[in-house]
Amino acid sequence: MEQEKKFYLTKEGLKKIKKEYEELKALKFSKTKGEIPKIWHSEDLNPEYLSFQEDLSFLETKLAELENILKNVEPIKRPAKEKQGVVSLGATVMVGVDGQNDEFTIVGSLEANPSLGRISDESPVGNALLGHRAGDEIVVSSPIKTIYKVKKIKYLSL
Repeated sequence: MEQEKKFYLTKEGLKKIKKEYEELKALKFSKTKGEIPKIWHSEDLNPEYLSFQEDLSFLETKLAELENILKNVEPIKRPAKEKQGVVSLGATVMVGVDGQNDEFTIVGSLEANPSLGRISDESPVGNALLGHRAGDEIVVSSPIKTIYKVKKIKYLSL
């Protein structure tokens, strides 16, 4: 049997997913407890009913997606003190690239937001940084070859 994909989330990310799930469940309940539009209106299908079915289908799909995430979540935890010198999920990494310093926090793909400095562990840069220490140089080719020098690794509250 195929292994389910793990979803890596910080405490904050998990809280957001749970909140969205509960809100959508409540929305689905409120939509289905009311009066369902009548299927037939004269000879034609009722557009209100079709819209209702479409909304319900979207809600059910999104709920199933969130249930799958919650069922397969792997919380990102701060590593033991002796392992905090190595880049792993949850690390904030300062790198030197092209004479400039840049800082990234490595998170799971669901929480990635490069404009906020949060990159996915599955992205070319995030993946290449995993397992490295301060002082290491990493070459990333995506689509051009760039050299990143790890300068500092820290773990903030997760």
